Amino acid sequence: MMASAPESSMRLGMAGGVLGFALGGFFDGILLHQILQWHHFLSLVPGEALRDLRMQILADGMFHVAVYLIATLGLLLLWGARRAMAPAGAGGRLLGAALLGFAAWQAVDVVVFHWLVGIHRVRVDVPDPLTWDIGWLVLTGLPPLALGLWLRRRPGPPSPGQSAGGPRGVVAALGLVLLVLGAAPVAALPPAGVTTVLVLFRSGVTPDQAFAAAIAAGGRVAWSDPAAGLLAVDLRDGGSVLDLYRGGALLVGRSAITGGCLGWTRLAV
Repeated sequence: MMASAPESSMRLGMAGGVLGFALGGFFDGILLHQILQWHHFLSLVPGEALRDLRMQILADGMFHVAVYLIATLGLLLLWGARRAMAPAGAGGRLLGAALLGFAAWQAVDVVVFHWLVGIHRVRVDVPDPLTWDIGWLVLTGLPPLALGLWLRRRPGPPSPGQSAGGPRGVVAALGLVLLVLGAAPVAALPPAGVTTVLVLFRSGVTPDQAFAAAIAAGGRVAWSDPAAGLLAVDLRDGGSVLDLYRGGALLVGRSAITGGCLGWTRLAV
């Protein structure tokens, strides 16, 4: 059965909201976890085991995996609502919903993860993290909220000669899809031009085994933490990431998904 116009519009709005929510997660993860490195996802979680850098970066990677799943759900919802893209004003409503979803992520992140659960803050290395939380929420939450509400509420008459709304809804949908598909791989990529990768080894790998694995993989050890659980390995001469995994690596900074977070840490510079 064909969905009614209100139902189709609701489905389109839900798809846009979920995709915007995912984009908010990608934006925060790429900017705050990787580029600025103001916090890890579990920076403030107590417990010696979770203070291990391996667990912190693994949690960042798992956060991105969760955002990938949310983005996939949004794309599926958008496909299911494709018939709602034809009416006039559909493009504006879709983009408005995406902006509202983006703003919703900022609110959920700050209110739930920062204040209620307390697993991290916008900045964990400042004397007044609440000021940074509020500032971040105002700067990244209020503008998309206001613009999203305006786009959702404004009338959307068709252009002259385009009684059905023309291709604007489809164009908006394609633009949103490309934005999501572009953000996902960026979240998994290490910095460009870096030949030195950080390698986290599994618990139980001894320092001798870690160094031997790096050399056997064709790499040169440029830096090591005291326990050799984390090595900076230069692979400029064609070293093998696969061999590092065979030698006991848990994560490698050049790997997809979780390794992208590792590749951005300043220890690799």
